[in-house]
Order: sequence, then structure tokens, then C-alpha cells
Amino acid sequence: MEGQQSWRPRLTFRSATIMMCLLNVITALLLLQGFLSSASSRSKLSTSHLNSATLRYVRESEEIRLAMRPLELIKRVKEIQQEAYAKPETVQEKDTKQTVAGDLSKRLKDMRSVNDATSFKALEEWRKRKMERARLRELEKMEHSHLKLSQVLHNYCSHYTGIWRPSCLQMCILQL
Repeated sequence: MEGQQSWRPRLTFRSATIMMCLLNVITALLLLQGFLSSASSRSKLSTSHLNSATLRYVRESEEIRLAMRPLELIKRVKEIQQEAYAKPETVQEKDTKQTVAGDLSKRLKDMRSVNDATSFKALEEWRKRKMERARLRELEKMEHSHLKLSQVLHNYCSHYTGIWRPSCLQMCILQL
């Protein structure tokens, strides 16, 4: 029996592991070769399809596309955007309100050739009321912004210390 076992090749775990590793290496090399050869064959095919007529057509279409861009319009839009961001809106709003009231009073004066004392007095009272309302609106806005500031300071103080302390809020407001 020993003679029959000697001619049979022995398959051990070690030899099976070595065979699997070799098989994996060969498979990896074949896959790598396939990926590299397909990429190079694609680039060769793409260059062979692009002849001089196709390249000329692509260049002409690119030139036409660039020529059709509205460069002047783009420049003007950028200028308008810069002008819009450069001007502060609050100053403009105050000026327009004051000029509207002044223009209205001038129009009323021009429409009536005879300036009655009563119409002039009514116009002045109207103008004073409008100016007073505008002043009150500005005060309300300032008061509202002051309340927001005090809330922010309160939140900052309570977050910074971890507890709410009225003295911290009063100190923050007094520093302003």
C-alpha cells in the first residue's frame, strides 16, 4: 500500500494556499492588462475618428459661440450691480422722503397763484405732521434696535457665565 500512495501527489493546505495566491496574481495581471489595453484602444479610436474636417467644424462652432456672447450687456450688468451695492439705501430713503415733501409743497405753491394764508397755514401744518411722523418712526426704529442689542447682550452674558445675572446685563448696557 505504501507503494501506491507514493505516486499520488499530496495536496496539503500549504500547497493549496500557494496555488490560490498564484491564481489571484495571474488574474490581477490579466485584469490590469485588459484595463490598460482598452483605454489605449479607445484613445486610438477617438483620434482616428476626428479628422481635419471635424476639427475645423469644432473650431468654427466655438468661435461662433464666443462671438455671440453679449459682452457689452454683461459689462453693463456688472456696472449696475456695483452701483447698486455701492450706494447705501438708508440715506437715499431719507433724502427721497424729504424731497417728496418739498416737491409737493412747491407744486401746491405753483398751482395757486394767489397764496391764501389759510392754505399756506394748512400746508405748513401738514408738513410739520409729516416730519413729526418721520421723526417718531426713526425713534421707534432706534428703540427697536436697542431692544435687539440688549437681548443679544443678555444672551451673551448668560451664555458666557452659564447663569443669568441681571448685574451682568446692566454692566453690559452701561458700557454702551
